Amino acid sequence: MSDAAKKKSDSNPPPKLQKATFAGGCFWCMEPPFEKLEGVTQVLSGYTGGQKENPAYEEVSNGATGHLEAIEVTYDPKKITYGKLLEVFWMNVDPTDDGGQFVDRGYQYKTGIFYHNDQQKKLAEASKNALAGRFDKPIVTEIRPVSTFYKAENYHQDYYKKNPIRYKYYRAGSGRDRFLEKTWAQTDAGEKESR
Repeated sequence: MSDAAKKKSDSNPPPKLQKATFAGGCFWCMEPPFEKLEGVTQVLSGYTGGQKENPAYEEVSNGATGHLEAIEVTYDPKKITYGKLLEVFWMNVDPTDDGGQFVDRGYQYKTGIFYHNDQQKKLAEASKNALAGRFDKPIVTEIRPVSTFYKAENYHQDYYKKNPIRYKYYRAGSGRDRFLEKTWAQTDAGEKESR
């Protein structure tokens, strides 16, 4: 490669990062599977879909704001596809539960996919349709346009790393892992590393 060609390829700007937003019940449990993925540069816990600006955890957890606990995933589309992020999302939730997720009950713990563009919307709808026959009950996960994402308080960020023992007991008692093992154990997609 000539020096001129090498210099030109080295001067290319980094690829544009994109965002994906998912609600999957307790945001503590949704961070780890995404943070493990190559191509994901950041995962933030927060709140989206509600009416109040800058909601606090206590308000959201009481169901007073209309927000869902959610994560905002920043990723490099040259290293990981939105389709792969959707796969990881579905494999970490119960998409048939309209009352929350596992031990966490209430609207604020429902599942949702918040699309950032038309392509994400199409892929999300296609992935939801592809899963429809897998469950005995209908899939109730909503797919809707992204709204303002409010970052949760710092003590919620990377909770599983900051408080590993508490997180382990919470997660074990939540019923999430039992459901995921039962649902995905018989598939090639049920790989441990996606959880």
